[in-house]
Order: sequence, then structure tokens, then C-alpha cells
Amino acid sequence: MDARDEMGPTGREASRDLRYRRVLLKLSGEALMGEAAYGIDNRVLQSIAEEIGDVSRLGLELALVIGGGNIFRGVSAASAGTDRATGDYMGMLATVINALALQAALERHGVTTRVMSAIEIREIAEPYIRRRAMRHLEKGRIVIFAAGTGNPFFSTDTAASLRAAEIGAEVILKATKVDGVYDADPKLDAAAKRFSELSYTEFLRQGLKVMDATAVTLCMENTLPIVVFNMTVAGNIRRAATGEAIGTLVH
Repeated sequence: MDARDEMGPTGREASRDLRYRRVLLKLSGEALMGEAAYGIDNRVLQSIAEEIGDVSRLGLELALVIGGGNIFRGVSAASAGTDRATGDYMGMLATVINALALQAALERHGVTTRVMSAIEIREIAEPYIRRRAMRHLEKGRIVIFAAGTGNPFFSTDTAASLRAAEIGAEVILKATKVDGVYDADPKLDAAAKRFSELSYTEFLRQGLKVMDATAVTLCMENTLPIVVFNMTVAGNIRRAATGEAIGTLVH
């Protein structure tokens, strides 16, 4: 067989055996901190970029949404007296910083990326345009969606659900520091039970906090499954993207 039959137009591996064709990966800003108290740990950033690059070469179309909590959290600022809308806009700018850092790390690993911002910052990011984003994905580029939805009072989880629905993603991969959804905080309660799967309704009824209610409701309305998994385990991003049964499936 000609090697070209095994490769896509961008030189990526054939994707005929993949469970998903288009995936949105949601990363928290805190994931970039490692063990630090603030900012970006470059070793963690490079490790995440290496794993994401590995996934991109499988042939699936991959979009990312990243939070900004390692730099600034609008909700925390609001509780300290900052106007909530202003705090949220500041948090959106933090997600742009993280998106640019991740873009630079990915491109060091030979992965073509585009950062698309919901707030116009044309000198450093493309404005978010749905059809352009989908074209980038079709060409094998990783698209990093920054600045949330561009509106205050909405989390980056909600931005992930919105963008996933807009681009026709088949699943949201919610990367966390725990191995799924529990009925209590497993760090505080040794008897906490992990769910292998949940319905959207059960998730909302139990008030589980891994993802906010607005984001889950949007997924429910668009029949968009969510996989919550532990990204600190090497290879888990690939396992989740290829459809292995890890973490918790919310559907």
C-alpha cells in the first residue's frame, strides 16, 4: 500500500479507527501551574504540549479551550471587591496569555496552531469566526479558543460547551487533576464514590462541581457528551481522545 494512503493531507496518521473525528479539549489554567502557586510551570507546559501534539498526529481534528485561573480569577476578584464584569474581562485576558504560551509550546513540537480570541486582539490572535475555525480544523491545525465567550458572567467551561457545539465537536474532553467525577471531594473524603458514567440530569440534580451547570445544560441541549479525566497521568489525553473508557462519561 502507498504510504500516502495511510496519511491525511497534512501528513498525519490515518484516522479510520478513531472513535472521534473532531474533539474539544478543555484545560484548566491551574493545570499549567504544576506544583507552583501561580503562573506557568514550563516543564508542565512542555509535557502537555507534547501529549497534545501526539494526539494531533493521530488524524483527528482538535480544538482547545484553556482557562486562566493560574493567573487571574474574575470570581475571586469580585469577592474581594472588584466589579464582577471587570474581573471577568481580566480573567479573559489571562486565558489569552495561556493560549499564547500553549501555542508557542505546541509549535516547538512541530504542531501548526491558531489562537482565536473572542475579544479582538488582532496583533496576537485571530478574531473568532466560526467558519474560519472549522476550516483550520479541516486543514489539520489545532485551534485554541481564547477569551472565553467574550462575555462576563460565563465560565471557560461554558465557552468550551459553546465552541464545541458551534464547531460540531463530537465530545468535550474535560481535563482535570482527578480521575473523574465523584459524589464528594476525594481529597477530603476517602469514601467518595467515583462515577463511571452519569446522565446530564443526574449531574445537575446532584449539584456536582466539576463543570458548571450552564456548561452541562448546554451540552445536554446539544447531546454533546463530556469525558472528565485525569490529565496528570501520562498518556491520558491520548486515551480520552481515542475513546478509551477512562474517567467519567457524562451523557
